[in-house]
Amino acid sequence: MTGPIALPGAPLPLSTTQRPPAEAPVPDEIRRAAEEFEAVFLSEMLAPMFESLSTDGLGGGGMGEQMFRPMLVERYAEAISQAGGIGIADAVMREMLRMQGETVSPEAADGAGR
Repeated sequence: MTGPIALPGAPLPLSTTQRPPAEAPVPDEIRRAAEEFEAVFLSEMLAPMFESLSTDGLGGGGMGEQMFRPMLVERYAEAISQAGGIGIADAVMREMLRMQGETVSPEAADGAGR
């Protein structure tokens, strides 16, 4: 035999004349939208944790703290997302690019450009 053996269901090997499609860099708009999505998700996940805290501690309690606590939770979520997040933005970014028909390497979409 002169070539590699293709197993059923396995992708065919590329010949020496074929090259994979060029990988496009991730557009800033897609990266920003994915990070915003992750921040909103994190905000929704963090909100119940802060709702269980009594209002006498963090900001002194009262109506003011009840009004501003959701904003604090949003800022925490944004900070977590911008610091690398939990991987949701990377998955959303890859899916958005896939839906547009572009290819991107996992290394380019894993937050290395943040």
